[in-house]
Amino acid sequence: MTHAWVQFAAEKENPLVPPWPELVIGLIAFVIVFGFLAKKLLPNINKVLEERREAIEGGIEKAEAAQTEAQSVLEQYKAQLAEARHEAARLRQEAQEQGAALIAEMRAEGQRQREEIVAAGHAQIEADRKAAASALRQDVGHLATELAGKLVGESLEDHARQSRVIDRFLDELEEKAEATR
Repeated sequence: MTHAWVQFAAEKENPLVPPWPELVIGLIAFVIVFGFLAKKLLPNINKVLEERREAIEGGIEKAEAAQTEAQSVLEQYKAQLAEARHEAARLRQEAQEQGAALIAEMRAEGQRQREEIVAAGHAQIEADRKAAASALRQDVGHLATELAGKLVGESLEDHARQSRVIDRFLDELEEKAEATR
């Protein structure tokens, strides 16, 4: 019967189900390995995972802080740029105003200098005219005296009388010239 029992036991055994003693030993070994892993390795794994999570969250927070800071720096930059543009526009306006004032001042100075030059020219012309008139009077007077002396036959060399006669004669000529104008 032993042989029949082995054959019957062999027919009854399922190849997929292990025998009871192996199942119990395997279960005990599994509990021992699982307990060891739970006590020793699991805290270390959890610790590493927690550190990683904190690092990721810290990195995200740092990135958000950096983004916030970058945004504020960008806003400051934009404000400074707008202020610099405003300042440049103000300086450009001031320069244009100063340029216009300088041009007006230079024109006024040029006009003043032109008037001074014209006035000096008129004064010089007047002085030259008077000098020429005086020289002409003397020359005409001298020539008239010589001519009168030749006509009369006598010398008219008295200078004082000669000057009076010549001046009176020339004044009469000037009055006649002005009257005919």
